[in-house]
Amino acid sequence: MNFIFISPQFPPIYWNFCDRLRKNGVNVLGIGDSPYDSLSDGLKGALTEYYRVENMEDYGQMYRAVAFFAFKYGKIDWIESNNEYWLEQDARLRTDFNVTTGVNIEDVKCFKSKWGMKEYYKKAGVPTARCHRVTTLKAAKAFIELVEYPVIVKPDNGVGAEATYKLENDADLEAFFADLPSVPYVMEEFITGDIYSYDAITDSKCEPLFESMTAWPPSIMDIVNDKLDLAYFVEAGMPAKLRKLGRATAKSFGARSRFIHLEFFKLKKAKEGLGKVGDFVGLEVNMRPAGSYTPDMMNYAHSTDVYEIWAEMVAFDERRLPESGDDHFCVTADRRDIYDYDHTNDEIFEKYGDRIVKYERLPAIWEDQMGNETFVAHADDAKAAREFIKFVTARKKSE
Repeated sequence: MNFIFISPQFPPIYWNFCDRLRKNGVNVLGIGDSPYDSLSDGLKGALTEYYRVENMEDYGQMYRAVAFFAFKYGKIDWIESNNEYWLEQDARLRTDFNVTTGVNIEDVKCFKSKWGMKEYYKKAGVPTARCHRVTTLKAAKAFIELVEYPVIVKPDNGVGAEATYKLENDADLEAFFADLPSVPYVMEEFITGDIYSYDAITDSKCEPLFESMTAWPPSIMDIVNDKLDLAYFVEAGMPAKLRKLGRATAKSFGARSRFIHLEFFKLKKAKEGLGKVGDFVGLEVNMRPAGSYTPDMMNYAHSTDVYEIWAEMVAFDERRLPESGDDHFCVTADRRDIYDYDHTNDEIFEKYGDRIVKYERLPAIWEDQMGNETFVAHADDAKAAREFIKFVTARKKSE
């Protein structure tokens, strides 16, 4: 089996996907824009060959790289990056090289469209926030009369909380339209709730081989816009109703043979047409793993190896790694260099040293969404996870 992994060097943990593929007998071929000498030893050992392109945005260069591998190694069975940014390009390459193990270019456009997602949620029986395609100020005001302020505006096809805003009143709305972005935007009713994700690795029939739940901060948008500290945790278990909705959503979207990250609101305030307090409401579908070091956190929380489970899905369309039965909470708290915190790194390690499983300075490209350093630790429950977050992120009074 020939597997082309797009951008295997970034995010930094993605070399693990290549490593497990190799260990399961897959021929792994990499395409990226980093010099070969800059690749980690682990990644070099996992790749049969690496093709460097000058610019991964240039489809012609990417096409020629895949064509080279197809000429040298024969039929290409998989093309994948597991990266939100490259999903459309992955799909275009699959379509052009007749690789059928992933979604094609037409399907992925619907998956990445906030507007397009709504129909799939409807088919799955999953409630979602009412949505409006941004066109004119008059049409936007008519939508707001229906759902009331505040509303959220965001790119119809965007990554994370990129260029996402909360509009509180007519002045905010008019300011938004005065400098209307050139890309398509959608407007959604505001939902008061906590964000949880259903994360899974699915087989070719959209059946889950692995499932996990993560509790996220209320608003990644606010973290990016206001430079807040990012903190969240993977839970040991999952409510049955989220599991049911997650599975239904995955099947509706045709999320087969993938690592997926589905986001839901858990309502803190009842909303007509959506549900009562504690109900889950569909927020967003991502056809890739959760970001940053979350896959590692899933490993720590469930005493497993999600990279291995994913590779077994690719190689055998089944899971061979047994369940561990040893589940914990795993929590991360990130900090920014621009702030002064109550506790030094040494104090954090002194208090939580036997619980901390990872500390790392973060790549500069993640600074806006995450900060500059991350602390990851085991926790016995949600209360302990929140206490860890509070201790790590508490700032000096001047802040």
